[in-house]
Amino acid sequence: MLNEVERPPLLPIAGVLVHVGDVDQALRWYAQAFPNAHVRTDLDVPGLAVLNVDGVQLELVLADEKVDSGPAGSVVYWRVPSVTEALERLQVLGAELYRGPMDIEQGLSMCQVRDPWGNCIGLRGRR
Repeated sequence: MLNEVERPPLLPIAGVLVHVGDVDQALRWYAQAFPNAHVRTDLDVPGLAVLNVDGVQLELVLADEKVDSGPAGSVVYWRVPSVTEALERLQVLGAELYRGPMDIEQGLSMCQVRDPWGNCIGLRGRR
């Protein structure tokens, strides 16, 4: 067992890759989905766009033969003040409800929506 000195510090998520069919379109969509996001302009890499969402780097990359878009893997859950309001706003932008909403611990609720490329976005907060 590691003692306190040997334990590495817990670090926040460095980045979340979201595989999409059209990076420019996805950049516009995700900027609307996360209005507090800031576009990073210091990268000049084809097929990659990056948004900083409250300190988490959301990396929009072109889907390819190795990693397609869609709900086939891990789901990142974003904290929202109201699951109901966030769900309604994302649905207006074209997201589709995928799972939930369901009540979980401590008066919180969670659900998953699918972006226009089929990727899942988790929402967690008060109902």
